[in-house]
Amino acid sequence: MKIIVTSIFVEDQERALEFYSETLGFVKKHDVPSGEYRWITLVSPDEQDGTELLLEPNVHPAAKEYQEKLFAEGIPVTMFGVPDIDAEYKRLMDKGVKFTMEPTKMSEVKIAVFDDTCGNLIQIIQQ
Repeated sequence: MKIIVTSIFVEDQERALEFYSETLGFVKKHDVPSGEYRWITLVSPDEQDGTELLLEPNVHPAAKEYQEKLFAEGIPVTMFGVPDIDAEYKRLMDKGVKFTMEPTKMSEVKIAVFDDTCGNLIQIIQQ
């Protein structure tokens, strides 16, 4: 068994697609109409057959509450690995990304947290 798709709730699918592809650099794999919303997935440019990230609309009240509470508590909804967190931090800062935690050494890893502009905090990690 393996993970093929994981989802993240977003306030606006189009804004999320722009942020995750143009700012973060993920590659759009699927963009299919699904009722009044879309099935939008992205993949890492380095693993285009790898795990897909689904940009899930947060229209259900439970999803919206979950997303809002995690954000209010400062809890990232997911984690992305990077080879050089200081370089990635600078690259994203240059693109206007707002960080809630700058790169910080934590035991054997270094982490940082940013706002994805779509209702989520995302953690990046260098192992």
